[in-house]
Amino acid sequence: MPLAMSRPWKHPNSGVYWLRKGVPEDLRMLVGKREEKRSLLTRDPAEAKRRHAEALAELEVRWANLRAGPKELTEREAHQIAAPVHDRWLAQHRDNPSGQTLWDTGLGARLFQPLKPSPPGQAYEASFLSEVDKDFVRVHELEAWCLGGADECLAAQGLRVDENSRRTLARAIAAALQRASLTLARMAKGESAESTFFSSAGLPPSNASASQTPVPFDDLIKGWASERRPVAKTIYEWTRVMGQLEEYLGHSDARRVTGDNFVAWKRSMVDAGLRPKTIQDAKLAPIRAIFQWGVQNKLLPLNPAEGISLDSKSKQSEKKRSFTEEEAKTILRAALAESEPVRRWVPWIGAYSGARVSEICQLRSEDVLKIEDVWCMKLDPEAGSLKTSGSERIIPVHPALIEVGFLKFATRAKPGPLFGDLAPDKFGKRGGNGTKVIGRFVRQLGLVDTRLSPSHSWRHRIKTLGRRHGLAQDILDAITGHGSRSVGDSYGEFPVEALFRELSKIPVLKI
Repeated sequence: MPLAMSRPWKHPNSGVYWLRKGVPEDLRMLVGKREEKRSLLTRDPAEAKRRHAEALAELEVRWANLRAGPKELTEREAHQIAAPVHDRWLAQHRDNPSGQTLWDTGLGARLFQPLKPSPPGQAYEASFLSEVDKDFVRVHELEAWCLGGADECLAAQGLRVDENSRRTLARAIAAALQRASLTLARMAKGESAESTFFSSAGLPPSNASASQTPVPFDDLIKGWASERRPVAKTIYEWTRVMGQLEEYLGHSDARRVTGDNFVAWKRSMVDAGLRPKTIQDAKLAPIRAIFQWGVQNKLLPLNPAEGISLDSKSKQSEKKRSFTEEEAKTILRAALAESEPVRRWVPWIGAYSGARVSEICQLRSEDVLKIEDVWCMKLDPEAGSLKTSGSERIIPVHPALIEVGFLKFATRAKPGPLFGDLAPDKFGKRGGNGTKVIGRFVRQLGLVDTRLSPSHSWRHRIKTLGRRHGLAQDILDAITGHGSRSVGDSYGEFPVEALFRELSKIPVLKI
């Protein structure tokens, strides 16, 4: 019987066609997945077949390069690989060439040049500061950008090279961007564009070839979410941010977005009074990641958000802080008087474990168990989503919790969630509303400082106390889930007896 040929796959929800092809078994370790998926960005069956053939050819080349093993790039090969970067840069800015301000042609020629050594003792001379290269940081940023572009090109083509070849390709990309930017500078003055090196494509006509087909924001989000499979809350938040960008720009075509657009959007958010950390982590970072997915899947020529960021260091007056000893006593004393389980137990568990409120609110009765004769709480992703993979861990029950009766509450509870009466949040996450409940509880006690947080303030406090009472940093990280260890690493390196012994060094508050 004839072999089945790979063909476009139609997504049942969006109707958009995709390339889906299983990774050969001998390449799965290198590729890191069992199946390659790429949106073809069309609902037209005929167009999907054409794009599918092109994407499949690129994929076969990539696999062939992976099978060939490591190689050393010549300069000519590097320039050939970098040629599409030149063409895409021209295509992206051709309609408004004066709007290209990300690449500084004055600095472009200086990239990857060896540093001039300073004469001995020059740092002690009065003229030293006046002779410091003020453009050093910007040159370094452009070099890092080109190195990142080299990594993307190598990954896209399945090429494995040494560090020298990587830098050779980065230099070729820098040269391609420099040539293209000089061409754009001439175009801004009304001069004609020159042809490209190693490319017969030249400058694409402005009246729309297939490469200029609009790429809606919605397609980028759906493609990114389908491949990365984030939690529902992340999809909701990032889609909302893309909607805010669309509202600011007045359109939703990712191909029309420029670096200047992002800079102006960032400036508008600063002017609106948003905190730098909010702009950097909740606005710019999601957009940058989604556009980067578009670049990696050949939907966009470049990521216009690349390199655009904001110093997100908080002022001292804005940083979250620990609960003081008096504040901790006030909260725990009030919690002892509560009959409602969330308000009764969550503050106490947070105070003596450093766990986040959402992690505590997802605990099940079966997650409180004895391991090697030590009572422990297991933070398990099966109970509900955790913040990171390192958040999965086992925490011994502190003697203070045993003293106030937490074990009686947990072991007598019926199987399932310990805080089953807590309503799920809008994403269906059990325990997701626990932060709001505890936040209201804390504010009702008169603790309204904006630097206090139901989750972070307990974590800050237990880490501070841990360091004060001699807990080793790696053990403290294993308890709080602040380090990079997984639960297996933490448990294997630190038996629960050792974790219990260390955690018990944190003294019980005299309520």
